Amino acid sequence: MADPLFDTQAGRLVAEPAAGDNAMAISVGELSGRLKRMVEGEFGHVRLRGEISGYKRATSGHVYLALKDESAVIDGVMWKGSAAGLAFRPEDGVEVVATGRLTTFPGRSKYQIVIERMELAGAGALMALLEKLKAKLAGEGLFDPARKKPLPFMPRVIGVVTSPTGAVIRDILHRLEDRCPTHVLVWPVKVQGAGAAEEVAAAVRGFDALPEGGAVPRPDLVIVARGGGSIEDLWAFNEEAVVRAVAGCSIPIISAVGHETDRTLCDHAADLRAPTPTAAAEIAVPVLADLRLTLDAMANRTQRCARRHVERARERLEALARVMPTRDRLLGPQRQRLDDLGMRGDRALERRVARARGELNHAAGAIRPATLERRLEAARRRLTDVGRLVDSLNPDRILERGYARVEAAGGATVTTADAARDAGALNLRFRDGAVAVQVDGSPRPEPKVEPKVEPKVEPKVERSPRRAYPDKPEQPRLI
Repeated sequence: MADPLFDTQAGRLVAEPAAGDNAMAISVGELSGRLKRMVEGEFGHVRLRGEISGYKRATSGHVYLALKDESAVIDGVMWKGSAAGLAFRPEDGVEVVATGRLTTFPGRSKYQIVIERMELAGAGALMALLEKLKAKLAGEGLFDPARKKPLPFMPRVIGVVTSPTGAVIRDILHRLEDRCPTHVLVWPVKVQGAGAAEEVAAAVRGFDALPEGGAVPRPDLVIVARGGGSIEDLWAFNEEAVVRAVAGCSIPIISAVGHETDRTLCDHAADLRAPTPTAAAEIAVPVLADLRLTLDAMANRTQRCARRHVERARERLEALARVMPTRDRLLGPQRQRLDDLGMRGDRALERRVARARGELNHAAGAIRPATLERRLEAARRRLTDVGRLVDSLNPDRILERGYARVEAAGGATVTTADAARDAGALNLRFRDGAVAVQVDGSPRPEPKVEPKVEPKVEPKVERSPRRAYPDKPEQPRLI
């Protein structure tokens, strides 16, 4: 029985040309190439309408997405250069019209559209995208009224983000000049088209980044302004980048985009929305003439109040002056008392002087010359005794009797042998001078000295001089 693996009817192990079959085998790559050329030749330019799904922007800047409807899905790619020119930010669920060409991707055996241009599929899709973005940003709290900042009453510097060539900036400057001339900084930007949203967001962040006290003054208020137009013309102010920049600015912002009936997401994020750019200028500053009139009225009221206060104070002072006593009535008793005290003082002084004069006469009669001489003589003797005592206690007097005083190098007196050995160098002080000596530190036996018997001296008794009172006996005194 034949093996079915090698049966020519069931299949062959090695490919061989079959009888009557002239088709040559081709490679997978060759087939992919043929399909690619066929698809690109047949569909070199197409416009597809569909809903975005799986939108993703790679780090390279290229965009990858899928377009779908209720019956089919096709992958799409948009290269970096084309993606940079988009007038809106694509999101999943938005219906668009994509223009490009079909091609194949051999690596995955699929076909795709290379998108060159992409627009929203009508106003309905645009509004749907707007409402979706509005709900997203509102959910993050960017439109919360509690986070809105109060406007300054009279800003010193106003920053304006708008086109430098349009009528908007002229209207703002003219209205500010009429109401209250103010320093204005204009940050020129595109207000529609590709790149407008990025420029507006960068301008708002640029004003917010200016430092206080820098070369360019930091605005106290920012106005984001643009004239009226269709929703497509105003779309740059609905972009997420602009809304986040306005909401995150630390400077109060007035949004004046479009006419009174126009509404953008920038209006919701700003601290205040003005119906027109001209109205924004009116809201930004007060009327200088009205301020002057108000100040003049307040000054007049202040002067009238001050005059009224002075007049009332004068009336109260006059009323008090009428009921107050006169000076003579207030000071009369005190003056009389002062005169009485003066007379009493004179009499008391005369009595005191007379008493002192009597005491002086009595004391002068008790003083006699003989008494004074005795007291002087006694004082002279006491002074002589003290002098002899001081002279006897003088340490240098003993040197005249053959003794010497031992002194250390600093001049201190040495009184013990240990202190002398520790000092090493000594001075022996004699009656007529000093001699330097060197001490041997080894101890030596002390010589025996016979005690010297001093003669006993009897105390001398001296009688004190007679005192001024002869009736008292004189007492002996030891010296």
